[in-house]
Amino acid sequence: MTKAATKARMKPKVSAYDVAEHLRTPQEMAAYLDAWMEEGADDTAGLARALGDIARARGMSQVAKDAGLSRESLYRALSAEGNPSFATVAKVAKALGLRLHVQALTGGA
Repeated sequence: MTKAATKARMKPKVSAYDVAEHLRTPQEMAAYLDAWMEEGADDTAGLARALGDIARARGMSQVAKDAGLSRESLYRALSAEGNPSFATVAKVAKALGLRLHVQALTGGA
């Protein structure tokens, strides 16, 4: 085998993972967001990105329309640099057919 063939064989081809491609059902979307809220409750930017992942899976234009927002402002709010208001989060959740749920911490605060 030539050096070029060996070198080409050693480099595996990888592609970027996009979680939005794997969120197909409302149950999967809700479980994904619930996991973010459970594991990263203090990571509000991560929570916004998770909502963005779900919105991309559903179709950002349709979610923006259903939430009464422009597509551009929705992308901006749910980006890594975004800082959406609670009102925006609530509108997006409703547009996605999701309901935010509050539960008491076990063992008290």
